[in-house]
Amino acid sequence: MKESMETYKNKWMQLPRTVVVGHGVINDTGKVCKDLKLNGNSLIVAGDSTLKAAGKTAGVSLEDCGFNVDVAVVKNPTLDEVKKIERFAAEVKASFLLGVGGGKSIDMAKLASTHLDLPFISIPTAASHDGIVSSRASIKRDDRTVSEAAQTPIAVVADTSVIAAAPYRLLAAGCGDIISNYTAVRDWELAHRLRDEPYSEYASIISKMTAKILIESAGDIKPGIEESAWTVMKALVGSGVAMSIAGSSRPASGSEHKFSHALDEIAPSPALHGEQCGVGTIMMMYLHGGNWQEIHNALKIIGAPTCARELGIKEEYIIKALLHAHEIRPERYTILGAGLTPEAAEKVARITKVI
Repeated sequence: MKESMETYKNKWMQLPRTVVVGHGVINDTGKVCKDLKLNGNSLIVAGDSTLKAAGKTAGVSLEDCGFNVDVAVVKNPTLDEVKKIERFAAEVKASFLLGVGGGKSIDMAKLASTHLDLPFISIPTAASHDGIVSSRASIKRDDRTVSEAAQTPIAVVADTSVIAAAPYRLLAAGCGDIISNYTAVRDWELAHRLRDEPYSEYASIISKMTAKILIESAGDIKPGIEESAWTVMKALVGSGVAMSIAGSSRPASGSEHKFSHALDEIAPSPALHGEQCGVGTIMMMYLHGGNWQEIHNALKIIGAPTCARELGIKEEYIIKALLHAHEIRPERYTILGAGLTPEAAEKVARITKVI
């Protein structure tokens, strides 16, 4: 008798084995690596400022636990830089990589470790976006920022004292990136209904829950407070887990991310990724017929941008990005469909007070 295809279903998920969040946990980096049964040479990938903020402390912790430590200081998140990391890692015979930073260092270490098939540990110095836990890496390819498939970190070491000391703008941007899960999930559900795209109920529930946590905690997110860093990091980890369960960035990236990527290409001086995603979420929630005012108010309370002026971007670029956004990753169906008319783009931007 012929068996149903359901019999042969299988699913691979990569999740962090260890997540350590709290005050002073950067000093436990070596212990975390020991507990993971890692050995040999470690390679820390960091920028100049993040090396001072946390990389050196992590290195001391590693050395205290018997690991050899090498450091690669990086600047621009390009494929050429990633290849340099890979060559250096091979030269020093690195057994595992640690990305220390707010975004670019983590993404480059993540992608290099994937290419080298080596374990990777994420050590964020700022909670600016959910890439610190996800299986995606943002990298520049041919002068365009693209999202590359990569491995999920085997561990995350997030020191809230370090994160709370980072510029508050970064934490607020992280909130925007998480709150954008609301519209990302709506886009995913739409693609599932209209295009029969694979959909995970579990991943969508986790993704929406992380956004809900920040919406409800908006009044408690404040500068220089470790409890705020803890709340945002918890949400970022949850968002990363949702993407790992889904096997894609779908639970956390939809039309609002397309808008942000379009702005990156169009605006002469783009704002932070999470800031742009937050503003995009306001407009995309309006298109979905949802409560865009709730998104707007939460971002305003947190201190994240809610309009073009606060982003530092001219209104004309907001409209151009709205018109161009559907062309970004066209295979990913969203509420934008085949695109907005100029009249519709201006209407949504004005009604939601973005321009």
